[in-house]
Amino acid sequence: MTDENRIDELIADLQEGSMEVRRAATDELGASGEAAVEPLIAVMLECDNDVRWYAARALVQIGEPAVEPLLQAMHAGEDRDFRRYAMAALAGIGEPAVEPLIAVIEEGDPDLQPFAAMALCKIGEPAIDPILRLMHHPDPAMQERAALLLWKMGEPGAEALTAALEAGWAGKR
Repeated sequence: MTDENRIDELIADLQEGSMEVRRAATDELGASGEAAVEPLIAVMLECDNDVRWYAARALVQIGEPAVEPLLQAMHAGEDRDFRRYAMAALAGIGEPAVEPLIAVIEEGDPDLQPFAAMALCKIGEPAIDPILRLMHHPDPAMQERAALLLWKMGEPGAEALTAALEAGWAGKR
């Protein structure tokens, strides 16, 4: 665990340090755990894309504790660049982010759905079964969205989609 003052120093290193300093700060922030999540999200909201990239990498290292705060920040703000880097962090976190991202798809927020969809596609295999569940959704538009997500995922998703459609799964409960 890293204390708050050290986290502030590391955040400053992300913003102003050389590439080597930024990489070291990223690793240390990632090892700092949950205490670094909010400061990292704050710096992502305020800074340029270079800083966002390093902050997103640190959030990936932190993992599951960063998922809900990232989604809350995506809901609260409208900065597309921030959302893009937050999505990349969620995709890098992987499986722990799947169900919360599925919830974003189900909410139907047209501003966030594309980001959630991209993250789910990048996560890949761990997202397949939850996306297949969406094919049971009573809304035909949601079923179509699920099919498109699986198709967009590439081979693993397309194989699952083909199997589901051949089994007559879409639209059935």
